[in-house]
Amino acid sequence: MAQEKHICVGSIAGAFGVRGDVRLKSYCAQPEAIAAYAPLFTEDGARSFTVRLIGSVPNGFTARLGGIETREEAEALKGTRLFTDRSKLPQTDDEEYYHVDLIGLDVLDAGGIKIGKIAAVLNHGANDILEVKGPGLKDSLLLPFTMAVVPTVDIAGGRIIVDLPEEL
Repeated sequence: MAQEKHICVGSIAGAFGVRGDVRLKSYCAQPEAIAAYAPLFTEDGARSFTVRLIGSVPNGFTARLGGIETREEAEALKGTRLFTDRSKLPQTDDEEYYHVDLIGLDVLDAGGIKIGKIAAVLNHGANDILEVKGPGLKDSLLLPFTMAVVPTVDIAGGRIIVDLPEEL
């Protein structure tokens, strides 16, 4: 059986108040949906939390996490990334992908030659950038995730086809 994929849906920005509430950043398309994906767990899976949104703050929410009762406990979680199971998230539309579904896909050129695998999906503004690593590559290859460069994404087949720009 395939291992369940996990997706980072938010992080704890720090404590809020004195009763163990936290400032919570949501990475969801609909930020308030983060509570619906609970219980959320830490990257190592050692801890999990129920989530109740209490209010809004700039760039996030105030929230009550199950099991966190004091400001000190909340402050100790600052910087903790929170995950949910991929299966809890809504299905994507055509030509929309969760980053976790792209990572690990084989990258082939238009002639079918394997270049490497997607190691990461980076976002620095306008478009996502695919980081490709492979045995024949001295450094990571960074490709814009656009239709012009990546005309084919085949999640079920475990691959993407790229039309490499001439300068590469």
